[in-house]
Amino acid sequence: MYRIIADEADFIIISKSANVHFHSQDGAAGVVAQAEQDFGIKLFAVHRLDTPTSGLLILAKSAVAARQFTELFTAHKVQKYYLALATGKPKKKQGWVIGDMAKSRRSMFKLLRTKDNPAITQFFSLSVGEGLRLYLLKPHSGKTHQLRVALASLGVPILGDALYGDAAADRCYLHAYCLHFRYGDAITGWRDYAYRDLPTQGEHFATDSITEALVAWYKPDTLAWPAKGD
Repeated sequence: MYRIIADEADFIIISKSANVHFHSQDGAAGVVAQAEQDFGIKLFAVHRLDTPTSGLLILAKSAVAARQFTELFTAHKVQKYYLALATGKPKKKQGWVIGDMAKSRRSMFKLLRTKDNPAITQFFSLSVGEGLRLYLLKPHSGKTHQLRVALASLGVPILGDALYGDAAADRCYLHAYCLHFRYGDAITGWRDYAYRDLPTQGEHFATDSITEALVAWYKPDTLAWPAKGD
């Protein structure tokens, strides 16, 4: 269901497995409830991942810590980076996807041309096989299904995403790869935290081409990200 990445004084970092529910439902414990049971303490979710998405999650150990993380997320001071795989040729190979999002059919969302309260995503991509591209995604907002909608809007739904695409696969190939943030207070001091989690589920993530690509993307915060308009 999950792996422990770090156990800090005020929070834990876990890696959620693909196809694991975030919240408990249908009588089965979600990943947060399971972590609470395993750690024997109350945990506070400060952000979330969709059920098919794997990767890094922050769970605060107290309401005070949760409030601080909420403030960090609200101020866009938590940098998140995701990996995704998709087949086909995108409308552009790097740049930005910006637009308002609206509810569509079947619990889906769609990207609009308006930009009143937009979802904002920055991305790189590169070829990792015949007709297959790897995407490094940096969301600058936190909309529901944002990254899944962003790639669908480029004409390349995420491989295995049953809601936004039709390419069958052994999983939905979206993974929360890296987290960067500064956390602390004036008394204990401030510290920079960085966490990385290579994807372990999915036959397509296990190829040599992906391994080689991730060497170049090992520190995504240091990359020369596309400027707006690219």
